[in-house]
Amino acid sequence: MTQTIRKAVFPAAGMGTRFLPATKATPKEMLPLVDKPLIQYGVEEAVAAGCTEIIIVTGRGKGIMEDHFDRAPELEATLERRGKTALLGVAKSVAQLAKISYVRQPEALGLGHAVLMAKELVGNEPFAVLLPDDIVDAEVPCMKQMVAMFEQTGGSILGSEVVEGDAIQNYGCLDSAPVDGNPRLHRVRDMVEKPKPAEAPSQNAIIGRYILTPRIFDMLESITPGAGGELQLTDGIRALLQHESVYGFNYEGKRHDAGDKLGFLKATVEFALKRDDLGPKFREWLKAFPI
Repeated sequence: MTQTIRKAVFPAAGMGTRFLPATKATPKEMLPLVDKPLIQYGVEEAVAAGCTEIIIVTGRGKGIMEDHFDRAPELEATLERRGKTALLGVAKSVAQLAKISYVRQPEALGLGHAVLMAKELVGNEPFAVLLPDDIVDAEVPCMKQMVAMFEQTGGSILGSEVVEGDAIQNYGCLDSAPVDGNPRLHRVRDMVEKPKPAEAPSQNAIIGRYILTPRIFDMLESITPGAGGELQLTDGIRALLQHESVYGFNYEGKRHDAGDKLGFLKATVEFALKRDDLGPKFREWLKAFPI
């Protein structure tokens, strides 16, 4: 089993109902954060971490994602004819990010089921999982930080962050112990899904970044589906704990929950303000905006 993280899986078969009616015909993963679709931020993060193969788990109505990461000869020819070389470079670069494969999830049966759909394409090697609506703004890309931790430990790594107060009830929560010598790394003992604040074993919330060993596929095939026949990734990881070490890692950076309307708006503002071409004028407009 190779220990290099070459492949990244993107579960992208959900219906995105929180963004209706925008997502009635457009996948949530393709909603633009300023001028780039959500899923592209994740793909670029995976590529920056050393991943060369991207596996996107899709469902009905998601074909637009394939078009986005494919070549667009007519568009490229038009831009070249009009002398718009900068935009031509942008259009071409999207199709050159990585080798991208697609696998269909015929029915939305949970995050664990979506990951299981990628088994044949992943094979017998560790791999990354990125949820497209978790956008992490970090100087060193979040997944790159996690790959470094995997290279040190050899065990599955769960991205986590410390949340304040009662917010832990909205997340999977880690029951874990610190690892000597690294305050950001902790060995997982158990996980609790959306605990009551008073019963939470910690404030370490699991976020949408994972590095998993291939044994997770055996676990997902062996566990009992939950309500609605769904396979939960958390249940698979809990089963994995019986066989090998799993670690939580508090990454450096700021996460935006772009799967939530308010989180999406906040991310749009913050990313726009960081842009050299938009930030100054946008900041001046915000200062003058009546509140």
